[in-house]
Amino acid sequence: MNIALPIAIPWVAGILLALMDGRRRRPGRFAIVALVATMAAASNLAWEVYQNGPVEMVTGGWAPGVGITLRADMLGLTFALLSLGVLLAALTFEVLSGVRTSSFPALVLFLATGLTGVFMTADAFNFYVFFEITMIAAYVLTSYGEDGRQLRSATIFAVVNLLGSAFFLVGIASLYHVTGRLDMVGIARRVDIFEPEAVMLAGLLIFIAFSVKLGIFPFHFWLPAVYTGTRPAVAAILSGAVANIGSYGLLRFFGQILPEQLKLGAPIFLVLGLASIIYGSVQAISRRSVNEVLAYSSIGQVGFILIALAIGGEQGFAAAVLFAIVNSVNKTLLFLSENLRGWLSGFVFAVGALSVAGVPPVGGFLGKAGLFKIAVAEEDWVIVSLIIVGSALSFVYMFQAYQRRYWAPDPEGSEPHAPSPSSVRALVCAIAVLTIFIGVWPEPALWISEQAAMTFGALP
Repeated sequence: MNIALPIAIPWVAGILLALMDGRRRRPGRFAIVALVATMAAASNLAWEVYQNGPVEMVTGGWAPGVGITLRADMLGLTFALLSLGVLLAALTFEVLSGVRTSSFPALVLFLATGLTGVFMTADAFNFYVFFEITMIAAYVLTSYGEDGRQLRSATIFAVVNLLGSAFFLVGIASLYHVTGRLDMVGIARRVDIFEPEAVMLAGLLIFIAFSVKLGIFPFHFWLPAVYTGTRPAVAAILSGAVANIGSYGLLRFFGQILPEQLKLGAPIFLVLGLASIIYGSVQAISRRSVNEVLAYSSIGQVGFILIALAIGGEQGFAAAVLFAIVNSVNKTLLFLSENLRGWLSGFVFAVGALSVAGVPPVGGFLGKAGLFKIAVAEEDWVIVSLIIVGSALSFVYMFQAYQRRYWAPDPEGSEPHAPSPSSVRALVCAIAVLTIFIGVWPEPALWISEQAAMTFGALP
């Protein structure tokens, strides 16, 4: 199985689509087919990895540790398939609704290239290269719609992510200065030789870079303005796919490359996770518009991932992966459904709201239940209390958002809203059904997260 295929397919298809008018149906459908083919290639690769272990390929015939290495393991492929699924849902949503600019399908495919490359590279500098490809495509996507609000969001997104990229590049340079290696396996082996404090600065810079991408408190300042200023499909892409770089980066770098630094920094992870949950929840409760509630909710929800990382170990990492999976599905569902009209739209939004709140039997219950189980087993009652309080606050702000959106009467004299296209409603209903399915039959999601967490074992 060619490990480069999931990267090559969207790259070649994106170049071809850049020459076409993406507002027409045919290019949009071609982009959907290309994403489906990419997911099929990644799925086949995941099956091979499950059967035979991680797969590696060094580009250009160079020796390992010298040439750029691509590596497919269960952690990277889990995030790759998750992100590709979000991109497919958002792209299909926009194609069914009517694409507004000619570049949209090509940009989604370039974004798929960058994301897949990030999740399948075994080289720290190459991680940065794919990271930048993703950020460039995401920046242009943020301006999609091309009115004043979208252009302001794109400017904020570009400035903040340039800052995050600078922190990450300096962090990688610091690791290279200490270890003399850029391949992740080589860095991890060299780091073991030194005292943990020797690479603490590099770890701090990398942590800040990924925290900016995730929108963790106090690095959240950009997120509400960007998420509320973009179109629903773009907001779903940013929150459900691009933000996965932050979750994956923290897991890969601190779970596998810098584990001792993670142990030393676990109290900081815990404090920032607590602050993100409380701050995001309180701000979401105080907001009236649905998209503002969802934006601040994103800040609160990533706090649970930090708590799982602070717990550490295979169970903590599995909980972090599981929460990342559920959170991506939740945000995709809610951002795509926030402006839907017609019957079942209220049901769809309610499913997403209950999932964010962690109410069974929808999928969001799994992530919080996993953290709760670990905290009870370790008798960490602070984390138990935090999960309970965070879940209660999530229920309050999501209930308020649903009440204002669907229970408040329309102003007198307002025109009745036309229902959204049936094909769009069917797509979002399918995502809602998937959310329920994850909660009713949790074994597949639990198995995937456990397999991904097993990546953090002995280095190859």
